[in-house]
Amino acid sequence: MFETIIHPRVSETDAVGHINNTVVPIWFEAARRDLFAVFGPPDDFSQWRMIVASFTVNFEHELTYPAPVTARVWVERIGNSSLTLHEELHQHGRRCAVSSTNYVNVSPDTKRPERVSDEIRHALEPHMLPATEHSERTS
Repeated sequence: MFETIIHPRVSETDAVGHINNTVVPIWFEAARRDLFAVFGPPDDFSQWRMIVASFTVNFEHELTYPAPVTARVWVERIGNSSLTLHEELHQHGRRCAVSSTNYVNVSPDTKRPERVSDEIRHALEPHMLPATEHSERTS
């Protein structure tokens, strides 16, 4: 699992003080920074390999300013040239949002899908969502 602490900003709230729903996908992306580094230098877009194919977000509880939010990212599945992430945001000891994001691994040169290398697969193994937790987390 990759874990990141997010510190909400006033500008991310809506008129009633909740974190705006448009901010949550941005926070999930911020939590993927360490995952991106597995695929190559996260600051070198000429070597970028990760393209979002789809994502969903389910909101379970409100997120509020100013309490910190813990973002957790697991690798749920690794396919031939793609992977699925299971992501959660927690605040005040409870899960507030859940996301499933599908990425395609592409060649930095051609931007065409490319097999996820054995080296990357090995680096992702410690971050796999345990099978026993998968059914609990998605229900």
